[in-house]
Amino acid sequence: MKRIALFSLIVLGLAPASQASDIFEKVGTFGAQFLKIGPSARAAGMGHSFTAIADDASAAYWNPAGLVDVGGTSVHLDHVEWPADIKLDYAAYSFRPSWLPGVINLNARGLTMDPQVERTIYLPDGTGRHFDAGDMAFGFSYAQFFTDRFSTGFSVNLLHMGLAEKSVNTVSLDFGLIYRIGIRGMRLGMVVQNMGGEVDFDSRPSKMPMLFKVGLAFDAFESGPHSMIGAVEFTHPSDNRERSNVGVEYSFNRFLYLRSGYNMAYDANGYTYGFGVEVNTSDNSKMFVDYAFEDLSYMGSAHRFSLSFSY
Repeated sequence: MKRIALFSLIVLGLAPASQASDIFEKVGTFGAQFLKIGPSARAAGMGHSFTAIADDASAAYWNPAGLVDVGGTSVHLDHVEWPADIKLDYAAYSFRPSWLPGVINLNARGLTMDPQVERTIYLPDGTGRHFDAGDMAFGFSYAQFFTDRFSTGFSVNLLHMGLAEKSVNTVSLDFGLIYRIGIRGMRLGMVVQNMGGEVDFDSRPSKMPMLFKVGLAFDAFESGPHSMIGAVEFTHPSDNRERSNVGVEYSFNRFLYLRSGYNMAYDANGYTYGFGVEVNTSDNSKMFVDYAFEDLSYMGSAHRFSLSFSY
């Protein structure tokens, strides 16, 4: 057990060293960038360091292996206000089927924006016409325990992306695992996101923005009604340099939650803050309401609103 804990710390400790390496950043050369915008105000409030924590219906995005921690049935709704009047909406439904061990999750997300003015070199103020752009994804996820501490899961996503009169359809795959170490609630999570086909709008195909993430979460302290969990995460994107995320969540009496996090080595992301409340709606059902603010530096800020039910 101690060896596993030591291995977890070593893996996470490699992040700063890899960030120092001088690599070629392939920014702007990969497609389907909307897949990088994560749902869940709780996750965003903790600086997106959620790979090892993922324990609600939004785990279908962050790490499908965490879906095994969803008790009974869970519904998650999320709305993201992104800069430039871009909006992302996400919905997920998790349940435990009687005919199959494990957890199934069905989810959908959509990126939308207002109609844009068509401009050309000769008519920079506009041609009088407008065009639409947007992206959608429909996912199926499945997760199962292999031992009492080790779980794994996957997500298959059908993607549809539209730009003016053109559209592209493709498929992506996510795969993750979580190991519960057993020391101070430590959890080691790993996930590979956005594996799959290519995006081709103009006969010049671009690859999917694949991400490899490894994270560690732990119980920082617990005393009476007060408790706190911490998380640290390292991400290796296929189209940018390595980056890290850290976050904490403070809980008072399992009712009020305060969160904060920081995104390191990102182009624009910085500090994040958030809060949430948990309400027992009956003996075996709960409701969660969460909000998160994210500083995007010169791009402005992002706001996330989440509403979850479990029963």
